[in-house]
Amino acid sequence: MNSANGNDSKKFKGDVRSPGVPSRVVHVRKLPNDINEAEVIGLGLPFGKVTNLLMLKGKNQAFLEMNSEECAQTMVSYYSSVTPVIRNHPIYMQYSTHKELKTDNSPNQVRAQAALQAVNALHGGGMGVGMGVGMGGMGMGGMAIPADPAAMGGAGSQSPVLRVIIENLFYPVTLDVLHQIFSKFGTVLKIITFTKNNQFQALIQYADGLTAQHSKLSLDGQNIYNACCTLRISFSKLTSLNVKYNNDKSRDYTRPDLPTADSQPSLDHQTMQAAAAFAAPGLISASPYGGAHGFPPAFALQQSGLSMPGMPGLASLGMGHGGMAAAAAAANRLGLSGLTASGGHNVLLVSNLNPESVTPHCLFILFGVYGDVMRVKILFNKKENALIQMSDCTQAQLAMSHLNGQRLHGRAMRVTSSKHTTVQLPREGHEDQGLTKDYSNSPLHRFKKPGSKNYSNIFPPSATLHLSNIPPAVVEEDLQRLFASSGSTVKAFKFFQKDRKMALIQMGSVEEAIESLIEFHNHDLGENHHLRVSFSKSTI
Repeated sequence: MNSANGNDSKKFKGDVRSPGVPSRVVHVRKLPNDINEAEVIGLGLPFGKVTNLLMLKGKNQAFLEMNSEECAQTMVSYYSSVTPVIRNHPIYMQYSTHKELKTDNSPNQVRAQAALQAVNALHGGGMGVGMGVGMGGMGMGGMAIPADPAAMGGAGSQSPVLRVIIENLFYPVTLDVLHQIFSKFGTVLKIITFTKNNQFQALIQYADGLTAQHSKLSLDGQNIYNACCTLRISFSKLTSLNVKYNNDKSRDYTRPDLPTADSQPSLDHQTMQAAAAFAAPGLISASPYGGAHGFPPAFALQQSGLSMPGMPGLASLGMGHGGMAAAAAAANRLGLSGLTASGGHNVLLVSNLNPESVTPHCLFILFGVYGDVMRVKILFNKKENALIQMSDCTQAQLAMSHLNGQRLHGRAMRVTSSKHTTVQLPREGHEDQGLTKDYSNSPLHRFKKPGSKNYSNIFPPSATLHLSNIPPAVVEEDLQRLFASSGSTVKAFKFFQKDRKMALIQMGSVEEAIESLIEFHNHDLGENHHLRVSFSKSTI
């Protein structure tokens, strides 16, 4: 059978899992139940024009037809190395055995065609479409279409260092603005900015080449501000940056102890305020989908889902914050969620916690997956609320984007930026029943070593956990019994073939996995081995 027919969609069984032969039709599996057409189209858009769509919602599957086999190959190749995630569901795709899609006039297909027409009308007109899918476990708050959608860089060009040239520099762009934007795709380790050939340029180093590739694919060709400050991104020949000073021209985020030297501030407070103010047209423009028939007028960001929200007005950006306002303006221009004026704060407010079960230790372990937690305070009079101080604002942003909405002890947590800049410890002699804890010297911090491989293994909560530091004497049954001892369901288990110090264990749900990570991370397995537990992007 060479074509999939929409008439047959109710009894259509999907592809048998074997095809490796390229086709311009891509089979997408394991979609969340509440997926919509626009989100599925968003998976294909960065790689070329999507020419047809067949949704099989009852089977959590879909078929995307690209306009060429080459586009489909680029798409399948990219997603084989960077697993896309929509609302905490890893999505899987492969070539379909079908060579084309045929659709009919059923209500499902009419809706799909309306969505396609709306998107392709905008895409064909050369307008940036702010659609975003969270990839590789990192929450991409709004992946816009690259200028050259198929340009992914060759397999051998995955340096962790990106070279960024900013064209049409009508308004100032600072190191902080670049850090805010590029941090949405992974932890930025180092940045150096300079002017060469009368062009403002930057070198940006990630922990690994895959994150750099993901960032390049998403940001190349985008405008930071409305119709100007265009990002032109390529892979650098360098594999590591040597930063000598932490100032407004260069920064090594793994070495806060570096001197500042004598760098003169390149931009003053008023200049940065002006930059943010001039960015206004890019922020308050209406959603281009507003008038599309049969298409939702705006898409709210849901846990690394599709992003086309109405852009906030300047009032919400906090103009008094100078550089942070400009960073927030730039981030919102690119559809990157959550970067408001409070983006510079490293304290999070967590609400809707279960007051019967929550402890400072459990919050320390969970939020410690995304950064080094310095202090935790559960509020004395409102025990369903807590303040968590991370070591920096990037880690706070990362924790917020991954944990907001996740369920802990039967309740969905709400995670937002706090107005506080630090968590106060109780005064001596004023005990608070152990509700405030200082973890600044904890040996359990995952990110205290500069360039730690933990930076490249940050993934959203998932039902599958990655276990490491397993001693030779511990066997599968021991670990299955341990994880089942808390009342959770163990669905599957697998040791790594090449290294039996590591394994994957699949729990009954994401919530069970979260609680298992909290309970068993650092569990003493004997022989001086403490179990390391983190979320995995893989499934068993």
